[in-house]
Amino acid sequence: MNASSYFALALGFVLGLKHATEADHLVAVTTIVSEQRSIVRSAWVGVLWGIGHTASLLLAATVVILLNISIPQHVSRLLEFGVALMIIFLGGRVLYLLFRTRTRIHTHLHGHDGFAHSHLHFHDQNDAHALLPAGMGETFQHHQSSRFAGWKPFIVGLVHGLAGSAALTLLVLTEVVRGGSRMLGLAYLVLFGIGSIGGMLAMSTLISIPLLLTSRWFERFEVPTRLVIGLASIAFGFYYAWLCGQS
Repeated sequence: MNASSYFALALGFVLGLKHATEADHLVAVTTIVSEQRSIVRSAWVGVLWGIGHTASLLLAATVVILLNISIPQHVSRLLEFGVALMIIFLGGRVLYLLFRTRTRIHTHLHGHDGFAHSHLHFHDQNDAHALLPAGMGETFQHHQSSRFAGWKPFIVGLVHGLAGSAALTLLVLTEVVRGGSRMLGLAYLVLFGIGSIGGMLAMSTLISIPLLLTSRWFERFEVPTRLVIGLASIAFGFYYAWLCGQS
């Protein structure tokens, strides 16, 4: 390989690191990390996301390189729309788990001057109302977290990888044409994938730190924080879907 080939491979790794910080990736991973209760588990979320992302990219790139085809624009838009729906689902799931397992959040109905209205209410630990039998909320949440911790970030990474495969495989084809080697194109994607795994490992770890501190030392703010994460994820998902429709 010549110097330009080595430069292309190094660039692939750097772009992989940067790719992990894109907004749609961070929003999706944040919703998953918010369910974790340790930095190690949060870091593992980032690794699994990166592995899934790399696997789908390599699969798409292999097909593109071997068959010498490109991914149609309408297929790319459809895959991006799938990412938007996935982000909305993840945000909705955060809200579901929050309202399903928390004993200190529910609605109150009040009457003032002949008018009735309801609003969300957050309780302190001392006067919380148990919506579930004692201990069941934590058991349910742990079961859900363990149940989804393995496959969910991997599947989310797969979806993101497929949605981004059009642009990435175009880069690969450019390198193949320039270098005249299919192996160079695949090597570029492998290094890009390693970079994305490392980038998301770092980002998921950093994201988990304030969330864990909030849950352990500032417990009063844990529920509002997760509420904001869920609502923000849903809002971003709709915005991302709108962008897909504009492109």
